[in-house]
Amino acid sequence: MMIKVPEPFRQMPRWWRDQLGREWLDNLPALVSEQCRRWSLTVEGEPLYGSNALVIPVCLRDNNPAVLRLSPPGDDVTDEAAALRWWAGRGTVRLFDVDLASRAMLLERLGSRSLQSEPLFTAIPVIAALVRELAVPAPPGTTSTAAIAADHVVTAEHDWLALDRPTPRAQLHTAVRLAGQLARTSTSGLAVDGDLHSEQVLQAGRAPWLVVDPVLLCGDPEYDFGRVLWSRLDELATDTDITTIFDVFVREAGVPAERARSWVVVRSMSYLLWGLRRGLTWDPPKCRRLLNLFC
Repeated sequence: MMIKVPEPFRQMPRWWRDQLGREWLDNLPALVSEQCRRWSLTVEGEPLYGSNALVIPVCLRDNNPAVLRLSPPGDDVTDEAAALRWWAGRGTVRLFDVDLASRAMLLERLGSRSLQSEPLFTAIPVIAALVRELAVPAPPGTTSTAAIAADHVVTAEHDWLALDRPTPRAQLHTAVRLAGQLARTSTSGLAVDGDLHSEQVLQAGRAPWLVVDPVLLCGDPEYDFGRVLWSRLDELATDTDITTIFDVFVREAGVPAERARSWVVVRSMSYLLWGLRRGLTWDPPKCRRLLNLFC
């Protein structure tokens, strides 16, 4: 069965000026057929998609359900596959097979509903529980949250100046000072998902919710809670709402409040600068709001 590439996937901005990407889109039906032949898969439904991959419901040779995920040229799935293998289904989707050359992964089939569909006050305890579940010893050589903090110390002021001082200098100094503390004191050898937020958590069968597309880091489990906040900040009308959500996460995840607060500041400043460099308009104001509250 030849699949049809969904038109909204074709129209995503990343493909507009990318000849290689457009060629990949045109070849996708044949690529799917070839990968199904290699792994003895049967297509079972219409393709789904995110911003970076096409996902096709398939059936394995033993009639068990799965999904075939194909990533575009330029996307290396090596690290993601290694992360999924390390967690081995503990809090994450299971990886059945990977073809690095074809950027194809065969994954456990999860539901189509993400944690984004749940009210934020319901979602936060779920994310906190996943943070605890993912906190297994990390493999040697994994990038540490301390190294990320140390890099922020080196680059933040240069980027801030290049962007014409987008925040009060006091906020920059606070972010750099906190990053320095995090770089010096983070000694945990625990695995951390560096991209954990509501849209990356899907409803599942063997567990209520499981993580997809994890980024494996080593260090502070509270590292990326700032992303959880800014990705759904419009749902929090007041500063009290934000601090209440923050307190729920700290309590449910069992992480130190001061380190969690420091990471919210460091990650918000880092993402603000990153987003402004790339012309983003939606997320930087949310980062400013977090900096104004937590600095």
